[in-house]
Amino acid sequence: MLIQQKIFAILASILIFVVIITLVKNKKLKEEYSWLWLLTGTAILLLVLWYDILLMLTHLIGAVLPTTTLFIFAILFLICLALDFAIKISRLTDQVKNLTQKVSLMEAERLDNRFA
Repeated sequence: MLIQQKIFAILASILIFVVIITLVKNKKLKEEYSWLWLLTGTAILLLVLWYDILLMLTHLIGAVLPTTTLFIFAILFLICLALDFAIKISRLTDQVKNLTQKVSLMEAERLDNRFA
């Protein structure tokens, strides 16, 4: 790995840490999501510092180039992230539906009491 690539990747992982910590500190990101991004920054840092791990993973999955391995893992990461968000959106949709039904029932009850 070229020194410019190492420097860029190290700076990128440090930037990820700083941004995540700042977002959590300013309450723009919940702690429950921050661990995933901190883990991502750590993984980038580990792969940069120990390039042999990336080469071993490349050989293990049968990829030709280390960049292919990175793209495969990046795509898997994004698929898992999208699936997690889809599950959360489904849960929130059900909660909104239930709350809407409860508010409608309470509104109907209030109107019934008003005219009774």
